[in-house]
Amino acid sequence: MRITLLTVGKIKERYLTDAIREYEKRLGRYCRLSIVETPDEKTPEGAGEALERKIKEKEGERLLARIREGDFVIALAIEGKMLSSEELAAKMERLGVDGISHIVFVIGGSLGLSPDVLRRADFALSFSRMTFPHQLMRVILLEQIYRSFRINSGEPYHK
Repeated sequence: MRITLLTVGKIKERYLTDAIREYEKRLGRYCRLSIVETPDEKTPEGAGEALERKIKEKEGERLLARIREGDFVIALAIEGKMLSSEELAAKMERLGVDGISHIVFVIGGSLGLSPDVLRRADFALSFSRMTFPHQLMRVILLEQIYRSFRINSGEPYHK
């Protein structure tokens, strides 16, 4: 199975880069992982609603340009469905059984995802009703993808 993290912005903190590299290494035995970064738009302090909408649209266009026809898209969104680790593992396993060979997880920028990206998504996933920094979310998502593969392989995982 191929897994792509399609993200807005670059990772700036070394500790996050190190954690991402560790999960890339661990996931290598389960899937072909790629992380695709698209540029983020600078959001001026005190930006109004109209400007924020424009920024999300521009970032959204960049994300949509990287999604292919047959990709199964899972958008990370606060308003998405919350799943347990076991439920995410079961969903990923079902997708594989159904012949889905490429899952694209989409993480938006600091303002979130555009309505167009959310419409294109096949599933909206929420990790919490809380807001997390989008850079940290990459690490959290990679850990859960890794945990899903371990669960589906019948291997022990930390509960």
